Amino acid sequence: MGIRLYDERPEALLEAMLLIRAYEEKAAALQAESGTPGTCTAVGQEAAAVGVVAALGADELILTNHRSAGHLLARGADPGRLLAEVMGRRGGYCKGKSGSLHVSARELGVVLTSTIVGGELALATGVALAQKQLRRPGAVVCFFGDGAACEGRFHESLNLAALWGLPVLYVCENNEWQAFVHRRETMLAEGIAGWAGNYGIDHATVDGNDVEQVRAVAAAALESVRGRGRPFLLEARTYRLRGHFEPDDQAYVDTDELAAWRARDPLPRMEARLLASGRCDAGAITAMKAAVAAQVAAAHAFAIDSPYPALEELTTDVYA
Repeated sequence: MGIRLYDERPEALLEAMLLIRAYEEKAAALQAESGTPGTCTAVGQEAAAVGVVAALGADELILTNHRSAGHLLARGADPGRLLAEVMGRRGGYCKGKSGSLHVSARELGVVLTSTIVGGELALATGVALAQKQLRRPGAVVCFFGDGAACEGRFHESLNLAALWGLPVLYVCENNEWQAFVHRRETMLAEGIAGWAGNYGIDHATVDGNDVEQVRAVAAAALESVRGRGRPFLLEARTYRLRGHFEPDDQAYVDTDELAAWRARDPLPRMEARLLASGRCDAGAITAMKAAVAAQVAAAHAFAIDSPYPALEELTTDVYA
């Protein structure tokens, strides 16, 4: 499977979100059932991932964070290879050596996944500088969370990107929670997009649970980045519906807040919109869900059949 490029069909956006949800729920279930290595899911944030990735061209590069499965799958990652990677199998994107927290997929333009909070912000600056100096087309897209926006490297990275005129689209998936700490415990501002203005960087805030709105605003932002060769910050306001890291009972989460955000779940929201518009009927959506379930089942079978790396591979692919 290679880079996925999206057409204008809104049902393609729903299909991508359904795949991400099914994949992440399967990964969480495997952890609970059999002790498969845990992972940081982004259940509830699918619209932010799909909306941005659907706006990308083939030349764009991606740097992402520890909640990376949605970005990878939206970009066209093979769910079997991705699950094999999480399970430490040789058939994974990095031969089982990265787990879920350090995946890179060169063929998809996914440069890296950083488990260091905000680590991808500093690295995106370097990648964008290389793109500019080598006169390569396409923007660099950097996904991070609101927790990373509280790190010093956020400000350092934006300052240099503005100063050097780098083609970076910064995407903050503001999901209200920074591991086990609520956003309101770490910042006074209600959002972070405005912070970019201090560096002369254009910015926008979007409903991160509306996939079509995210795609439209991301497309406009990318047009600005490509045309002007300057950074842009897009803040997608969303919410993760599962805990920080599997397993996690979310005992620290306010139940009323969680219920309010469940009512804004981006998947049934998009389903309802497609039904109301006549783009899809109930049978088509049911068939789409069945196809996605079969795809995830096949992915699990592939991962299980993939062997573990041999002992002699312990020091291969290691720089030093």
